[in-house]
Amino acid sequence: MDNKIEATPLKNLDEWEDDVLRRYPDPESIATAKKTDEYRNYDAPVRDTVKEFYRLNHTYQTYDFVQEKRSDFLKFDKKEMTIWDAFDFLNQLVDDSDPDTDLDQLQHLLQASEAIRKDGHPDWMVLTGLMHDMGKVLCLFGEPQWAVVGDTFPVGCGYSDKVVYPEFFKHNPDYNHEIYSTKYGVYEPGCGLRNVHMSWGHDEYVYQMLKDHLPEQGLYMLRYHSFYAWHREGAYEHLLDDHDRQMLKWVQLFNPYDLYSKSPEPPDWKKLKGYYEDLVGKYLPSTLKF
Repeated sequence: MDNKIEATPLKNLDEWEDDVLRRYPDPESIATAKKTDEYRNYDAPVRDTVKEFYRLNHTYQTYDFVQEKRSDFLKFDKKEMTIWDAFDFLNQLVDDSDPDTDLDQLQHLLQASEAIRKDGHPDWMVLTGLMHDMGKVLCLFGEPQWAVVGDTFPVGCGYSDKVVYPEFFKHNPDYNHEIYSTKYGVYEPGCGLRNVHMSWGHDEYVYQMLKDHLPEQGLYMLRYHSFYAWHREGAYEHLLDDHDRQMLKWVQLFNPYDLYSKSPEPPDWKKLKGYYEDLVGKYLPSTLKF
């Protein structure tokens, strides 16, 4: 996509979460800074931009598009950085238009991971919170927003009406495809999500980046935290296997920490630095490939 307007309909990368928060209000326990209904509160309506974002997302996220992106980005030949240099790189995505926080990306991720740690969850889940948005560096490699964020969904099979704005799938070339439009498409009944190709974005990218370094529960959190049609709406049951059903509780456990941990209070990095350096060193290699 060469058209900048089509590539960036949102004011910032996180704006699509406004629609998620509206659709799925959560308990107040994690949102300590303000009530959940106060999050993503803009002076001007954002629904038009979110709607346009999903029009593009649902139009262009085809099965072939996903294969193309997997072939390109899963080579991990764009950059190699230390973990902390990678966070400095990610921090280039700071956007002054975000009404919830003016913190950089690392500080926001620290808020999520600290909320997880405060509730006594395992350290691998704390690290999952720290790393879960690392895949948004895709935007720094020139990817349009609709190929980085947004609710994810399977490609290569019929679309569920539980996916947000399902009417826009009518513009997708796969919508009338003789195979991709059928209930199972290229998949077998009960094949398991590990055998299903999801729409391309930061979830799949960071999962593939870290798949050899975290427990499976954390990997499910990374790979499916934006798959709301599944973990909030119960869609695509026909593709699941028993292992997916067992892992669902972990994705559901993680999701509120992702959505509701933002606060204007910056984490005290001086106090936290030693803990997170040790945590990263326990699970991850000294450098990551992008």
